[in-house]
Amino acid sequence: MENSRIGIRKWLSFIVAGLIGQLAWAIENNYLNVYVFDVTGDSRFITYMTVFSAVAATITTLFMGALSDRLGKRKLFISSGYIIWGISIILFAFLDHRKEYNIVAHSAMLSGVFIVIADCLMTFFGSTANDAAFNAFVTDNTETSNRGKVESVLSILPLVAMIAVVLLQGMLVGEKKEGVELNWLWFFVIFGGITSLSGLGLIFLLPKDVKGPNREEPYLKNIIHGFRPSVIKSRPNLYLALLAFMVFSIGIQVFMPYFMVYVQSVRGFELVSTAGPILGTACVLTVIFGIFMDKIGKYRLVYSALIAAVIGAILLFIFKGQILVIIGGIILMTGYLVSTAVLGAKIRDYTPENETGLFQGVRMVFVVMVPMVTGPFIGRGVSYINGTFKLNDYGEMAIVPNEYIFLFAAIIIALTVIPLILLMRKEKESDVQAA
Repeated sequence: MENSRIGIRKWLSFIVAGLIGQLAWAIENNYLNVYVFDVTGDSRFITYMTVFSAVAATITTLFMGALSDRLGKRKLFISSGYIIWGISIILFAFLDHRKEYNIVAHSAMLSGVFIVIADCLMTFFGSTANDAAFNAFVTDNTETSNRGKVESVLSILPLVAMIAVVLLQGMLVGEKKEGVELNWLWFFVIFGGITSLSGLGLIFLLPKDVKGPNREEPYLKNIIHGFRPSVIKSRPNLYLALLAFMVFSIGIQVFMPYFMVYVQSVRGFELVSTAGPILGTACVLTVIFGIFMDKIGKYRLVYSALIAAVIGAILLFIFKGQILVIIGGIILMTGYLVSTAVLGAKIRDYTPENETGLFQGVRMVFVVMVPMVTGPFIGRGVSYINGTFKLNDYGEMAIVPNEYIFLFAAIIIALTVIPLILLMRKEKESDVQAA
């Protein structure tokens, strides 16, 4: 890019597409967890849904990211993908599992299976539009000098979205009556409709694609491009940044799928009064740190953020009162968001400009699939330490997530410093050789 200044249209494109995408992901990553827990009373379906959706997202991004590069059509993939993505969210409105509405799901197992399958369908469209096309679009339209600011804004959007979802869910979804309250229907219809309408709006808002078609190699060969040993060897900084993000994300996924359930069903706190202050304060702090990211220095900032995340997780492990949970949550979420912004910016810095779509699938393997396949199982496993079991609505005993998810998350997050140190050393070696 010739000019490091980002115009208003691109900023609006980043914010609108990013925020609406995160609204949909907030439902998929958090409220479908609450939904399936309400329906089945069994946290194992949270684990299964997280794992299967992560695999679906990664496979989708591998194929669709390479296809968007090959066609050079980011705008088409984003706008049309959001429209269909919203429709798939609305479909959850018809998975009401009360007896008078559902003629299929007569057990926790069937109920959970149907929701997991629908989640994978939703993930396909979401990953096509957001993970594959939108992430490549951001990389196409930014450069090293402005990615810190862009990433800091993008990194808070998941929590902004979660706040919006928390508020609306609190207004719409009441106490359960014979399984799931009817108001879940409006919850999915409203957010699905917002997602589809945004897709229509993005047709006019998104600027023209800046990258042309890339047909230098066969399509199937492009899909595995980023996994070739020669490519990995030629780009050590990129893969060390991906490795650091992977370790960090595993730690986050130990607790994140269960966070809402822990706050609401285990601690017994209202989501609006507990998650609201946590997410809102973390967003504000992240924007402030993001503005000064380049002046502070990415590494100095990310090490501080990692320390904050570890301290916050330990506080949540130790304390059970609402005020102290909020304080610990703010520290943890701020550290999480700032670390995500820095690590995301580092990955974009080292992604080849003419192969951004090809590497979105690689990014998904490191940042999404591996963490979301391993982290939730760790979280579920450690919940058996001094575990609490409850009798669900189907007469089955189910494990309830407990505070040990935060302790083990803190341990794994701390390990992120190892690949970061290796990346710093590699960068210094490259600087010496360049001089």
